[in-house]
Amino acid sequence: MSRGLGDVYKRQAQLEGELVELNRQLGRLAEDAPPVQRAALQLEIGRALQILERGAEAWPIAQTAFGLFVSEQQWESAADACNVLYESGQADSLIALGHGLWLGVTFPIDPEISVILLSHVVEDTPDDSDGAAVAAATACFIADIRAAEGVDKERLSFFAQQLLGQVARRHSGVESQQQFDLWVERLELNEPDKFLVRLRNVVDVLVQDRWWFDREALQEQIPATE
Repeated sequence: MSRGLGDVYKRQAQLEGELVELNRQLGRLAEDAPPVQRAALQLEIGRALQILERGAEAWPIAQTAFGLFVSEQQWESAADACNVLYESGQADSLIALGHGLWLGVTFPIDPEISVILLSHVVEDTPDDSDGAAVAAATACFIADIRAAEGVDKERLSFFAQQLLGQVARRHSGVESQQQFDLWVERLELNEPDKFLVRLRNVVDVLVQDRWWFDREALQEQIPATE
């Protein structure tokens, strides 16, 4: 057995063990346990199942967790659950991605979760899609304005910039810095007021009017900024 294959089996066995423990913890939860505590365990169970490529099993568990997180106004965890739902590869995974994008851009959550969700748009759209460019530009914007100064910000910003460069190459064959600057200007990717509006269209295409929550009601719960 090669070392690489051995590592895969070792990781799989580790995840299977974690899954048993997580299910044990969930089964021992009191009926009156805080919903967030229950949802957190469900999310990790769903994540483990998804990584083990058991997406059909992961979906209902992660979706239940998502609903609990939304009802408890835990936006970051709800967006994280959407990522697990998307990664599960089920029929409504793109709808889940749309929900995660909406939450990840609307609320001031961990920028890494938002950037990961936006990167999925790039993965799931054609090479000539303006939607991929908008998603990558939004990733750069969020990394810049949300991430705290330091190594993590540098890492996240580098990833987002690389993502935008990748989209530029496949979208318009961009190779030079001058071409890149002209491409950004042409698609108005240097104007957040414009590309964020266009991101809403991307989200609408993904969700197809099959919303799992009332967006207007949730927007009223956005933390006030001074």
